[in-house]
Amino acid sequence: MIRESRPKLLGTMLIVLLALSACDRQERSATPGALNGKRIAILSDDGFEQSELIEPRRALDEAGALTVVVAPRAGKIRGWSGSDWGSNVAVDITLGETNPNDYDALLLPGGVMNPDRLRMNPAAVTFVRAFIQARKPIAAICHGPWTLIDADGVRGRTLTSWPSLKADLTNAGATWIDAEVFRDDNLVTSRKPSDIPMFNITMIQAFSGMMPGSTVKNTGTKTK
Repeated sequence: MIRESRPKLLGTMLIVLLALSACDRQERSATPGALNGKRIAILSDDGFEQSELIEPRRALDEAGALTVVVAPRAGKIRGWSGSDWGSNVAVDITLGETNPNDYDALLLPGGVMNPDRLRMNPAAVTFVRAFIQARKPIAAICHGPWTLIDADGVRGRTLTSWPSLKADLTNAGATWIDAEVFRDDNLVTSRKPSDIPMFNITMIQAFSGMMPGSTVKNTGTKTK
């Protein structure tokens, strides 16, 4: 009886070990050092949602990345917090001074004004398109995916966003989904500031090259 049950026991132990290994990989994907050596561009302009730049940037820094705020002009950009202007963030380098080839991944914070300004700026659109064409990881939250439309980066992709972008994204050929976070290969998207914790975890996984595929939480109905 003991011999006959041994294969089953070994099989069960193997399944448990694989599950523990998967959990360990997921945990390590959001721990310090996961992004050591990675340079991350944060493209933004005035009117960015303050929490959607500052909190993801902090998470990237804590994971070991070098984050670089890229903006159309030098100096500082103004954040938006609640119903009024928030804090300023220093610009590290301007679009005219940098090259997308210098970065491993791209973060696009939201805020209504910020991506609307960027999508009207040819240099910003060209910068984003370079990441799309090179298939580098991109994370965009809230209104951030707006700029992806103009950079030809949503057709055939599945993503989420602030709900008011649903029609724009579907008209541009995307599949829109109501989810806390969604990962479509190298593209990570979320809807709003309250999604930031899961957005940060999934963004770091994507930027570090871990756990390819989709990560979905609180998924609603897809619309295409």
